[in-house]
Amino acid sequence: MISRRSNHVVLVCAALAAAGTLGVASVAAQQAPAKSAKSAPAAKHKVAIQITQNDKGAMDLALNNAKNVIDYYKGKGETVAVEIVTYGPGLHMLRDTSPVKDRIAPMALENPNLAFIACGNTQANQSKAEGKPVVLLSEAKVMPSGVVRLMELQKQGYAYIRP
Repeated sequence: MISRRSNHVVLVCAALAAAGTLGVASVAAQQAPAKSAKSAPAAKHKVAIQITQNDKGAMDLALNNAKNVIDYYKGKGETVAVEIVTYGPGLHMLRDTSPVKDRIAPMALENPNLAFIACGNTQANQSKAEGKPVVLLSEAKVMPSGVVRLMELQKQGYAYIRP
């Protein structure tokens, strides 16, 4: 037979667990990023690809890696989120003068789980050095720091690729 005190302990523990769950859910909801206009299905797999070189070959390789990963999981009926994170000289990949800009727009349109991330620090530094604003492709999403973005993605379980 369960004593009255045991019932009370169980009820208190259940109440605390529920309150903790609600508190965590509330904090998570406040910290969750807003959904974009083009909502994509939740991805089962996640990969971050780093670009730090102003080199067309490296940029093409990163785009090829992204396409191959996307095609592989699409063939298995699974989803994958891919973020190509550019900083330092690699930001040239997402500038309006990019040597691979003709590949970026169609890839972004075809793949709602593909994001092109531009480092805000690099953009500001390049603008200052050049004495004019650095214009990015419309597909680029500016984040405050490319390095910090990679750290955040790895913390979220993203695989890390540096072609």
